[in-house]
Amino acid sequence: MRGMLSFMILWLLTKKPMHGQEIAEEIAKRRGIKPTPGTIYPALKDLSKRGLVKGEKEGKLIVYRLTGNGMEGIEKACRYFCKAFGEIFKEYKEG
Repeated sequence: MRGMLSFMILWLLTKKPMHGQEIAEEIAKRRGIKPTPGTIYPALKDLSKRGLVKGEKEGKLIVYRLTGNGMEGIEKACRYFCKAFGEIFKEYKEG
């Protein structure tokens, strides 16, 4: 599920820059379960290391934003996801 977590973080950051706790709360709204700091922050660190997000200190918080590479990455991932799973969702919806 780590790949899905990274995908969700990138997708959320397309909406607006957010700090880690805010990201966790947004994920909880969608999944029903709030990820722990031990889950969110390693994913953010990995995304940052890969150049997909950038964290900047704003007051006491680190606010994460997508980089240009991050935007390209989420667009590519969305195309892949739709291609790979679109038919499944379409059949499920019709069924």
